[in-house]
Amino acid sequence: MRLHGIPRSIVSDRDTKFLSHFWVTLWKKMGTKLKYSTTCDPQIDGQTKVTNWSLGALLRALIKANSKVWDQILPCDEFAYNMAPSKATSLSPFKIVYGVEPLCPLALIPRLLDEKPWVEASKRVEEIKGLHERAKLKIEKANASYQAQGNKHKKRVVF
Repeated sequence: MRLHGIPRSIVSDRDTKFLSHFWVTLWKKMGTKLKYSTTCDPQIDGQTKVTNWSLGALLRALIKANSKVWDQILPCDEFAYNMAPSKATSLSPFKIVYGVEPLCPLALIPRLLDEKPWVEASKRVEEIKGLHERAKLKIEKANASYQAQGNKHKKRVVF
């Protein structure tokens, strides 16, 4: 919410915390639609587990030596996570959302003389649209690969 505002929808599991009257009422008043995963959808649980594992490992690595100032480390942790390229898309969340990588210490290396730091607006829009399309195709390809891997040992049953 801090960066992008109130979400239009949230997908969560069916934990009692997320089914409570308070939670449901809060999001209803905020105009956010609650979507619940089904108990038979291992893909959502798997994606959530991998994301939580990644974030947990990153938090432990950054906060372990700085346990007294963990609240000051969190913005750096968030930045590092959003700069890391996804395995599925080979692009960082920053690149997908904003179309450019944000300025970081490595970005302060001098540019080549023939590289221009600006782009015409219409070209920029097309560049971002192309970036989103490439990211979508890579995600679809990765999902197909994960699905094939997951279904490798399953038997096809016709009812």
